[in-house]
Amino acid sequence: MAAPQSMSEFLDLLDSAGELRRISDEVDPYLEVTALAEPVMKAGGPALLFERVKGSAAPLAINLFGSTDRMALALGVQRLDELAQRLRGLMQVELPAGLIAKVMTALPKLRELAAFAPKRVKKAPCQEVVLTGDQVDLDLLPILTCWPGDAGPFITLPQVITADPATGRINSGMYRLQRFDSRTTGMHWHRHKGGAAHLAQAAEMGCKLPVAVALGGPPAAIYSACAPLPDMLDEFMFSGFLMGRPLEVVKAQTSDLLVPAAAEVVLEGYVDPAEELRREGPFGDHTGYYSLADDYPVFHLTAITHRRELIYPTTVVGVPPMEDFYLGQATERIFLPLLQAVLPEVVDYHMPPEGVFHNLVFVAIKKDYPGQAFKVMNALWGTGQMMFAKVIVVVDADVDVHDPQRAWWEALNHIDPARDVIFSRGPADALDHAAAAPWLHSKMGVDGTKKLPDEGFTRPWPERIEMTPEVREKAMERLKKWGLV
Repeated sequence: MAAPQSMSEFLDLLDSAGELRRISDEVDPYLEVTALAEPVMKAGGPALLFERVKGSAAPLAINLFGSTDRMALALGVQRLDELAQRLRGLMQVELPAGLIAKVMTALPKLRELAAFAPKRVKKAPCQEVVLTGDQVDLDLLPILTCWPGDAGPFITLPQVITADPATGRINSGMYRLQRFDSRTTGMHWHRHKGGAAHLAQAAEMGCKLPVAVALGGPPAAIYSACAPLPDMLDEFMFSGFLMGRPLEVVKAQTSDLLVPAAAEVVLEGYVDPAEELRREGPFGDHTGYYSLADDYPVFHLTAITHRRELIYPTTVVGVPPMEDFYLGQATERIFLPLLQAVLPEVVDYHMPPEGVFHNLVFVAIKKDYPGQAFKVMNALWGTGQMMFAKVIVVVDADVDVHDPQRAWWEALNHIDPARDVIFSRGPADALDHAAAAPWLHSKMGVDGTKKLPDEGFTRPWPERIEMTPEVREKAMERLKKWGLV
């Protein structure tokens, strides 16, 4: 099954799979779309295409990624674990003795990775209409005001594209954009993010930073913008890896940035690091609380390009579970091999929706020696965006971490708090309103594994209560016959 190459192709795929509902009644982007979409998201309902949105001629698509099945369709697989296996295959480069042998063994894998480099084209659907100068007007788009306390309308599903001013290396990130007026937005760059690093580099060089914001396009490109990629892999190349073919890109109209050719809309412009920051927010965030207002850079638009028949993709975040949970679930499945490359004892991990990604992580490990659970916690706090994890709970390999009730039961049965709970300090996610200080908070690690004699535990460790398999199977057959299960 091939990954869809555009938004319209994805919508057709969802339609044929019974995963899309088209709504012809007019809806209001001010609060009403959220009120309509949130119950559907929480019920595991379909993607929604609102064909008539007040104040705009563009249809609005939402909840596109709001189920495990739709995430798989978006990335062209039956199960997300298939992509993890492909990634694991790329990483399995044997290193025999001798330099020549090493290079010859690695070449096929390196060629496979290089095959996913973006492909530049001269003409693109995203530039069928080009608006510059006085024609630039964000009112073209049905931008949502999601929640009553929001500071204004926000673009919530963007691919914000920048390039390092010194090296040209691209970054595509998903950073919300508050509409200030028809030609400017906020740029919600946290200091830990790639776009913020590029802006800092531009400030050192004394230049403005070109920015392009792509909306829509291949679902793989949308997902890649929120994926926690290692430095060696940029988002355009990762999009190609997910699709199994290079991402087609085209040069922007008013800068040298490359943008996804199949995007629905591209907002072009710049951020000036010398410009005074502007107050952005509040915004009803994925934590289920309003993120506080703060000062952020301003994005100035120089052009808007789009398809003649554009579709505006968006999302709503709030009290979990919402659509973003399934984007996070894809990250869990796809990036497990990268985590296991650093920590081979990790069997699986899970970030339950209640933990809103950075508040709680369950990790199952194959435990072989004393203190291994603590070693894993500390390693995770030093790995990429896991540095934001507030609570890490480590359990044994046979525990299903995707069942939080079972994982908590196992962990809480296995801990002596004074012995098995540790505290540390480190970077906080900017959206953690409970942090003791902005960008910095404490962390808690819970060793919920069975304790070893080498860890000073000399008492007998009890066995779990489990029914004899043969008796259980016969009992289930009878219960089914009686209609009780």
